[in-house]
Amino acid sequence: MAMNPTVEHAAEIERPAPRSGVRSAIVDFCRRRTLGALGAAVIVLMLTVATFAEFLAPYDPVANNFGAMLSAPSRGHWLGTDSFGRDVLSRLIYGSRTALMVGFGASVLGATLGAILGVGGAYFAGKIDLVLQRIMDIFLSFPLIILALALVAILGNTIPNLIIAIMIPMIPRCALVIRSSALSIREMPYVDAARAAGFSHARIIMRHMLPNVMAPYLIMLTAFLGQAILLEASLSFLGLGVQEPLAAWGLMLRGAAVEFAETAPWLAIFPGLAISLAVFAFNLFGDSLRDALDPRLRTQ
Repeated sequence: MAMNPTVEHAAEIERPAPRSGVRSAIVDFCRRRTLGALGAAVIVLMLTVATFAEFLAPYDPVANNFGAMLSAPSRGHWLGTDSFGRDVLSRLIYGSRTALMVGFGASVLGATLGAILGVGGAYFAGKIDLVLQRIMDIFLSFPLIILALALVAILGNTIPNLIIAIMIPMIPRCALVIRSSALSIREMPYVDAARAAGFSHARIIMRHMLPNVMAPYLIMLTAFLGQAILLEASLSFLGLGVQEPLAAWGLMLRGAAVEFAETAPWLAIFPGLAISLAVFAFNLFGDSLRDALDPRLRTQ
């Protein structure tokens, strides 16, 4: 029995239009990777808080109030005050800006330089790749925190130097991962065709190889973000990172000395929770992003 053309046309009109590719990918990611979506939501919240810190912080984070030193959490100071009378909530809000500035700066630079070195070594191979790999092995022989400590002690404890000190140990770790992907891409027919066409090495690397390692690059980038935030907090706690009076989560933990453990436990609880939540969020999002981008881990 033939369908009425009018009814068929009406059914086509009522049929919902397909979602755009980006929106569909986001919805599918949230549906399949609930924990990753939760981590992404926390990251977006952190970015929002850091961006609008001036409007969200109830007090000046560096203003001393000696009449309210070590005040317990109350209506006036929701998370209490520290030993200088500074509002803990305000310093936590501004501390998110410091953590994200150092975290994004170190991880983006480290992952990008590592990707360039990994792709370059895989493309040129031979002695160039051998020399690069031996240099990477030297850096990898040091634990990440030890190398960062040595670098920040040499360079100084300003924020740009802190970013460099955290960035350098991340470069060889990203370079090795990217190199393994670039080795297979180097043998692809389109790379051979680009060489035969007389394209320069830089053009082949930038236009044909780097775009095809973006999946492992993004995975390494999100993994490094949590590590960078934790490293910044560790260095600040040890006195080699951010210095007073700048607000930083690790510095707030350093101020929560042993003598305040019983009298003012909020000095350590709230910065510790902020660091844990930030690192946990980036790790959740990074793991889910790896599962979504790696074809070997995709669920059908």
